[in-house]
Amino acid sequence: MKTKQVRELATNRIKAGYPAIEELDFASRLSKEDKDGDLLRLIGHNEEFLGLGYLGKENRSVGWMLTDQEETIDQYFFQKLFMDAKAKRGSLYADEGTNAFRVFNGAGDGLGGLTIDYYNDYYVVSLYNQGIYRFLDAIQQALFDVFKEAKGIYEKKNVAGKPTQSRLIHGEEAPEPHLVRENGIRYATYLNDGWMTGIFLDQRHVRAAMMNQYAVGKRLLNLFSYTGAFSVAGAMGGATQTVNIDLANRSKELTAEQFEVNGLNPDDHEIRVIDTASYLDYAKKHALEFGVIVIDPPTFARSKAGTWRIEEDYPQVIADSLAVLETGGTLIASTNAWMLSADEFYDLILAGFKQAGVDGEVIETYGLPEDFPTNRQYIESQYLKVFVLRKLN
Repeated sequence: MKTKQVRELATNRIKAGYPAIEELDFASRLSKEDKDGDLLRLIGHNEEFLGLGYLGKENRSVGWMLTDQEETIDQYFFQKLFMDAKAKRGSLYADEGTNAFRVFNGAGDGLGGLTIDYYNDYYVVSLYNQGIYRFLDAIQQALFDVFKEAKGIYEKKNVAGKPTQSRLIHGEEAPEPHLVRENGIRYATYLNDGWMTGIFLDQRHVRAAMMNQYAVGKRLLNLFSYTGAFSVAGAMGGATQTVNIDLANRSKELTAEQFEVNGLNPDDHEIRVIDTASYLDYAKKHALEFGVIVIDPPTFARSKAGTWRIEEDYPQVIADSLAVLETGGTLIASTNAWMLSADEFYDLILAGFKQAGVDGEVIETYGLPEDFPTNRQYIESQYLKVFVLRKLN
């Protein structure tokens, strides 16, 4: 274990509970001898003990705090974290209508760099930096002990700059597709197929509102639709039709499958492989109108149509969407961009309304659901921001 001293500002931040370690925190710069996976004993600018952490480079951080106590980082350390997190999800485990949710949410549950998701008898453990692999044996043993009921456990390695690696580390392979339930709706998932599984679990409450409120009796346009989860929720809630737009070729078959596993005919819905801008231009030229539109794009993406950047392109897609949204219709604007605050994201939405010359009002906002707890000191972890707006004219 290495002892590292941090500057005064970092001392105060860590004492207040900030979980991330940043490169400029250290009194002496990190050297070539400092490697991902190093266990650190951190002391403040006045040499007081602050806690233990580890080096593991991610987006803007170079590591994470583990504890503010002098203790052994072993299987039992991780076991306690996982047991505490599992106990907090007791009501979700008991919910007969939902069997897919997050069980452990990184720094919000005490361990930055790792998440655990539950998918109907199976678990998916995701690792976000190379450093956490130092503790892999202890983490795996803790997982096997705490989640004894698991039919299988998958590990996904998502280290920046490297392709995602997915593998089964315990138990039996999940069927493909593996069906899960959320709010009584079935979703087809693929647990060993790259980084994404077919459904974003953090949008559970938004999909519930889509089913119960927003889409009832409406025609729904789902932009950047992925596997059509919002559309299935809308259709199950009484949407008259859904139109699903995504650039990925595979989105067509996966979206059709989501309808089919719920007894819905995909032929009653439009599923189109086309870029969003081209479809919105088509919809405007053909005077199409929708009662509800969902905009949930990636933060950044490259395609033949060009490069998508949320800071540059979100206002335009808002403006183009408003042109085909009926007066009184509902616009659901969402992002998972951690680098944008809620206020900054709202400013992008307002810019789109201004560009379109349209007035609107916010009728609801959503953040992360209760199974995605965050550290209050670490604002960046509150990445999901959803604004539901009504078009007034």
